[in-house]
Amino acid sequence: MKIIVDAFGGDNAPLEIIKGCADAVKEFNIEIILTGNKRTIKEVAANNKISLEHMSIVHCDEVITMDDDAESVLKAKKNSSMAVGLKLLNEDAGQAFISAGNSGALCFGATLGIKRIKGIKRPAFAPVMPSENGFFMLIDGGANVECRPEMLHQFAVMGSVYMEKVMKIQDPRVGLANVGTEEHKGNELYQNTYKILAGSKLNFIGNVEGRDIPKGACDVLVCDGFTGNLILKMYEGVALTLMKQIKHIFADSAKGKLAAALVMNDIKDFKTRFDYNTYGGAPILGTSKPVFKAHGDSKARTITNAIRLMIDYVNAEAIDEISSSLKSVKEK
Repeated sequence: MKIIVDAFGGDNAPLEIIKGCADAVKEFNIEIILTGNKRTIKEVAANNKISLEHMSIVHCDEVITMDDDAESVLKAKKNSSMAVGLKLLNEDAGQAFISAGNSGALCFGATLGIKRIKGIKRPAFAPVMPSENGFFMLIDGGANVECRPEMLHQFAVMGSVYMEKVMKIQDPRVGLANVGTEEHKGNELYQNTYKILAGSKLNFIGNVEGRDIPKGACDVLVCDGFTGNLILKMYEGVALTLMKQIKHIFADSAKGKLAAALVMNDIKDFKTRFDYNTYGGAPILGTSKPVFKAHGDSKARTITNAIRLMIDYVNAEAIDEISSSLKSVKEK
């Protein structure tokens, strides 16, 4: 298998990206195409004693920054590492593309630069997030601010297929993010979406309130991109704040330090369970070829885990499964 990776996407590029790719080559026995400045990539690899074996480099001079607008990936910066990576994927140079760069640009480029699965209205950003009992998928996490009920239905179908085929969750429970559990809650979009999901073949469990999301109330949480991005950012912010406060409790006194020594393994397990690096990032579901958004501040382990999930995504033939599921829905 050959995976295309944006070597200059993210806060820690290119060093951590290259390190993560080198680890993935060893662990998964794959080939990788790195996009970015060839001279810089080789210098960074040499200075840090990183082997580029089984990795080729496609040179490009430009980089999409976090300050660039989304359209720049297909217009102003066509020679950027992200744009070139998407172009290579579209030309079948590799089976999948991964970038830790600008989320808006990647979603825009994936939506317009890569063909959508037939019948899909809009691709969706779908991060897998930790919960009390495991993990769940949030879809849409921010790609589509304005949605229609049929789009949310498609998000639910795509999320269910991914969670079953890639994350190995049998008959995933689908929930609709809402302000109450009753069927009539929410605005017109959510009321109409509820009716569609309730009449579908999905394992729909109904509305899910915000306080029940971290408890693992469902395996696939469906919402529009505006709501999803608020949930995503709040979730990340609360987790970081909580870990910071726990650290202060144990570090600010002799009593705390003694207590920390007794429960350190439990604290590490807790931190690992809620660490985004475990899942690597999020697939952009709905494109006809696999595109994965790694976290912006990805370290090497994050990139390696993102590649692992992408390999599972490709091997599970999840895109074909999504296409088949949508076809059966349309026929029904």
